[in-house]
Amino acid sequence: MKRKFFILLLVASVSGAFCYGQKVWTLQQCIDYARRNNLQVKMEEISVEQARNTASQSKWDMAPSLNAGASHNMSWGRSVNLQTLEIIKNKRSMSTSGNLSASATIFQGLSKLNSIKSSSTQLKISEQQVEKTKNDITVQITRAYLQLLLAKQILQSARQSCQSTSEQVDRTAKLVDAGSQAYSTLLEVKAQLANEKSQVVSAQGDVRTNQLTLTQLLDLPEEEARNFDVADPQDTLPENLLPQDSAEGIYSQALELPQIKMAEYSLQKSQYDYKAVLGRMMPSLSVQAGYGSYYTDGQSGAFFTQFEHNKNPSLGFSLSIPVFNGLAYRTSTRNARLAVENNRLLLQVQKQSLYKEIQAAYNEALNSYERMLAAKENMISIQESFTYTENKFNVGMMNATDYNIAKANLFKAISSYYQAKYQYLFELKILDFYRGKQIDL
Repeated sequence: MKRKFFILLLVASVSGAFCYGQKVWTLQQCIDYARRNNLQVKMEEISVEQARNTASQSKWDMAPSLNAGASHNMSWGRSVNLQTLEIIKNKRSMSTSGNLSASATIFQGLSKLNSIKSSSTQLKISEQQVEKTKNDITVQITRAYLQLLLAKQILQSARQSCQSTSEQVDRTAKLVDAGSQAYSTLLEVKAQLANEKSQVVSAQGDVRTNQLTLTQLLDLPEEEARNFDVADPQDTLPENLLPQDSAEGIYSQALELPQIKMAEYSLQKSQYDYKAVLGRMMPSLSVQAGYGSYYTDGQSGAFFTQFEHNKNPSLGFSLSIPVFNGLAYRTSTRNARLAVENNRLLLQVQKQSLYKEIQAAYNEALNSYERMLAAKENMISIQESFTYTENKFNVGMMNATDYNIAKANLFKAISSYYQAKYQYLFELKILDFYRGKQIDL
């Protein structure tokens, strides 16, 4: 008795450990994991940091430059005594000097200011690129997740159908033994069972394939991928719900999507770049200041005394006026202006493309909705017909061939309904995505 209890306890522990290791993922968990761990996202986040550093540096470019220097020289041979102006031969002489200089641009046609705005806008473009990549991953994960749910649903239907046919084989065998059915009928029902077992194997393969696709999109480690499973939500699809918004209404909400923001920021950046080029064609005014001193053994006096007497401060202004530079500025200005026009057209192209995508998605959602309703009506009709056919077959009023055909048609109708159902669910989620809503089941 104790031995049996120990074995039962061991089996329960192993089963519990297996269930504990099996992690069930929701759609939202899959999306969150992919958005955090996708390598492409991480690479683009590095680009964001680089753009942030560039934007910070462009601001520091406005600050004055400050430099300090020092030198010490020794020489041999002929030299001049700076006090008596006599020539000294074959004497080693030394000198030490130091200087501090600063310079700043007072005006340069606002070129640097527009360069700062351009760099800051580039940072926004990089941030929107990260969001766009995350959105693309979200759509891919959603499609793969629903495909896996569909495959599991079809597998469940295939198993139920196979179980039903297996029970029919047992029932037919008893009728054959009783002499109510011919032996050939039993063979045909067994053939149908073998066909449905093949359907189960095929459905299992589809589940594994779709599960592999999803785990690869998630880049899961092997151990996690081995214990991976998805949650099967109940009542996720409001089958009588059509898209409430029009395509135009969805489009107005979709203008906040990253691809549109990227195009808008690209246009702004090109405008700032154009102004920066124009600024470089204008006169620039800068100021320079310096302070220096030196010590030499050609003069009398201690080191610091000479540095005090030989100090040399300076202050100057410089004006630079571009006159002719091989037409380089003119060419740069023309190209910058063309870049503005090009980005303005790209923005329109992005908006037109987005509107067409939404129109297509909205139309596909309506079509999927109608296909789902038709598939559901067809499935219900075939289920009722099959119930009538099965009852006739059980009392010997229908041959096995007609029964097998009816059974195959029922499984096909059920599969078609689930395919239409999950396709409609996907189209609804795509419309939610365009609205800026979080995708979840």
